[in-house]
Parts: sequence; C-alpha cells; structure tokens
Amino acid sequence: MATLRRLREVPRHLLVCEKSNFGHDKSRHRHLVETHYHNYRVSFLIPECGILPKELKNLVTETGPYYFVKNLPLHELITQEFINTFVKKGSCCALTYNTNIDEDNTVALLPNGKLILSLDKDTYEETGLQGHPSRYSGRKIMKFSMEESTMMSYFSNYGIQEHQPKIAVSMVTDLQCPVLQSSELRGKLEVACSARELFDWLGAVFSNADLNNEPSNFISTYCCPQPSTLMAKASLCTITGFILPEKICLLLEQLCHYFNEPKLAPWVTLTVQGFADSPVSWRENEHGFQKGGEHLYNFVIFNNQDYWLQMAVGANDDCPP
Repeated sequence: MATLRRLREVPRHLLVCEKSNFGHDKSRHRHLVETHYHNYRVSFLIPECGILPKELKNLVTETGPYYFVKNLPLHELITQEFINTFVKKGSCCALTYNTNIDEDNTVALLPNGKLILSLDKDTYEETGLQGHPSRYSGRKIMKFSMEESTMMSYFSNYGIQEHQPKIAVSMVTDLQCPVLQSSELRGKLEVACSARELFDWLGAVFSNADLNNEPSNFISTYCCPQPSTLMAKASLCTITGFILPEKICLLLEQLCHYFNEPKLAPWVTLTVQGFADSPVSWRENEHGFQKGGEHLYNFVIFNNQDYWLQMAVGANDDCPP
C-alpha cells in the first residue's frame, strides 16, 4: 500500500520566478542561458502570429548539427589532443546517452572544460578518484554538440553519426491566453494572471491539451486561468536535439527584436528543457531524476522589453540560481 501511495503522489518541483528588463545592467538573462548546458528541447510561442518571421525561421534551421559517438572510452576526453582540438577552441558539450542518472554511470563535459562523473559505488572505488556521495541513489553512447565539422573526422574510428535537430512548427487557432501585465509577477485579481498560472498554462499548450474544461472531457479538466483573452492564432515552434546555449541566446535576442515594430502580441515565450538524465542542471549543481527529472526555464518577453524568468527543477535538486 505504501508503494501505491507513492505512485499516486504528484511529483514536486521547485519553481523560481523573477522579473527584470533586458536593458538593465544587472539583468541575469544571458548568464542563466549560458550556464544551462545540456538542452534537448526549445519551444517558443508567439500569439497573434500565423507565419514565423524570416529572421526567426533562419535561426531555427541553423540550430544543428550534433553528433552521436558510440563506444567512446572516457580517456579520449582527457587526452591533450582532444583538449587542444575542441575544449580550448570554444564551446564543446558532451553527455552520455540512454543512461539513467539515478542508476547508471553518467558523464557530462561542460563548455568550461570540466568533466562531471556520476558513478555507481563499484566504479567509483575502482577509479580511485576523490569525490562526494550523490544525493541520488560501462561504456555508453555519447552526444556531442559542437560548431566545428572536425568532430566527424576526429571520432571516425568510433562510429560517429551526425544528426540534425527535429523542428516542428504549427499554428494554433482560437487560443485562449492568460492576460499578463509585466509589473504583476504575482498576478492581480480580475486584472492579470500570475507567473505560476502562466507556467501551468504553457505546459498544457505544449502538451496539446484541451483548455475548455468540458464535462465530457475525461482526460483533462484544466482550463485557461482568468482573466484571459481569445487569440485568433498563435505560432508554436519546437526544436528537439542537443542544443547549445549559444544558439538559445541568439533565439532569445531575436525574440526581443520581434517587438522592434508594433505587433498585436503583448508578449511571447521561450521555453528550454534540459536532458532529464544530465548529472547537472545549472552550472555544476547536481541533478537527479527521482520522479520527473525536470530542469527547465521559461522567458516571458513583453513588448516593452520587460521579462519574466521562470526556472524549475525537481524538489531534491538545489534551488535554481
């Protein structure tokens, strides 16, 4: 019965919300993007937009490529040749693939050159390395994300494969959207919805859930928070793969420029999800899967260059920075 009760529990998470302006000297937006290294999905939603602007469309198509390297021995990542070829020349990220962070040995290479090892007890004792116990308690395919095509030739002996991110663009019609005011992060009764309400609503939109709470719907009883407004159309774009923080910075910058000319949309959103089985979330903060494995962030970009930043992780992770 105890096991059944645990299965019924809704996974808890930590959500941090803050507001700022892209023009402020102390704005943290770029730093937060650059230190969230291992990203597998990026989505942006533009209300009152039927076709993506050309500049955004070009950025989306230029997101890749990334690479799978099979049966790569770990020592290859600490050779002087690898360090000189990739680590010292720019951003290089790597992550073991098809591993369970709470059960398997997992490795992550950070853009700053640090190698994070999350090892089981036996492997840790065999290595003789100094470390600390994880709060979450072989060779695998590794994913790399690099801008240099030399990755293919460097790992040619290990069955390397080049992949392009998957891109899905759709137009949502008659979308009931929350009313937001950039100054009201906590919302205001009968005036504006809160950042938390928007966060839940975005999850429903990305899941393609019905938002009308009809009695005949036995799958979802969720409905759009109030106050709300009906948008005739909205563009939704999702990129799935291994996506560098630098690419996300460019997308965020372009979404800010979206409001350089008057638009019907009062705001747009950019949502980034990290790999559930990455050993770190932001910077070198330890990450575990537990019941969900989530570590993600969302920007709400307003037409006056104000923004909300929402960061979420599992309840057992460190609080987002």
